[in-house]
Amino acid sequence: MSKPNPYQRRLSLLRTDAQRLPDDELGAAFRRRLEAGIHGLSFSPYSEGQEPGTEIDAGQIRDRLSIIAPYVSWIRSFSCTEGNELIPAIAHEMGLKTLVGAWIGDDPEKNELEMNGLIELAGQGHVDIMAVGNEVLLREEQSDDELIGYIERARSAVPNVPVGYVDAYFLFVDHPRVTEACDVLLANCYPFWEGCPADYATLYMKDMFRRVRNVAGGKKIIVSETGWPDKGTAFGAAEPSTANAIRYFLNTYDWADEDDIEIFYFAAFDEDWKVGAEGDVGAYWGLWDKYGELKYG
Repeated sequence: MSKPNPYQRRLSLLRTDAQRLPDDELGAAFRRRLEAGIHGLSFSPYSEGQEPGTEIDAGQIRDRLSIIAPYVSWIRSFSCTEGNELIPAIAHEMGLKTLVGAWIGDDPEKNELEMNGLIELAGQGHVDIMAVGNEVLLREEQSDDELIGYIERARSAVPNVPVGYVDAYFLFVDHPRVTEACDVLLANCYPFWEGCPADYATLYMKDMFRRVRNVAGGKKIIVSETGWPDKGTAFGAAEPSTANAIRYFLNTYDWADEDDIEIFYFAAFDEDWKVGAEGDVGAYWGLWDKYGELKYG
């Protein structure tokens, strides 16, 4: 008879039926799961009053990263300009791996700065996975050909580092040439933004992942973003609340453990600036608040 696997036993002790767990036990369950470690977090270094366009210094990045570093193996960054280019090296110093994004949009000059920054960082050894663009197709800011050109440029410049593209899961189905151009598929899966009730959200996320897997051709798929807000206005049948946010987190990482899925949770910190694009709910996706205090547990 084979010996029991201590790792699998540890995971089994962490699993819980989050839907049945009383609300007053959710905080402790969240804390146990977080302290056991998760794969990764989406990381923006902005603090109160800051937003994209604000120049960020190394001290602030180090302070913010030090809060989350004990709980993750990877961090994901979104830009290679305005101080964000300092994130990967500092993360590596802290023993973290990096999924580093170049923010691509409809401004060719800014795109050049981002691509040059990403390629330079990857060439210096600070990037473990390159992410060329984030939801560019969703925003309709690039054509397939333009986006594929950026992806191929990154691969040619640093061929030893895998390159992918981040977008909503269904766009990998709708844009097969982009899917083919990637080494790894970086899928954003948000049941909340499709108005899914919290009770069915994890099941829906699994179906999102399945749809990408059906077109992946055997390539690795990483969930580059998923999460649930704890405050703000409901989106359809998706209700923000502390209980719903914790249950979604627990269910997400039960699935990640069971099926060996790599997930970057969104997000590390609450960010006020996101209210402009997403309404009041945009400010409340973090596991930590904007001051760096853990929100649950």
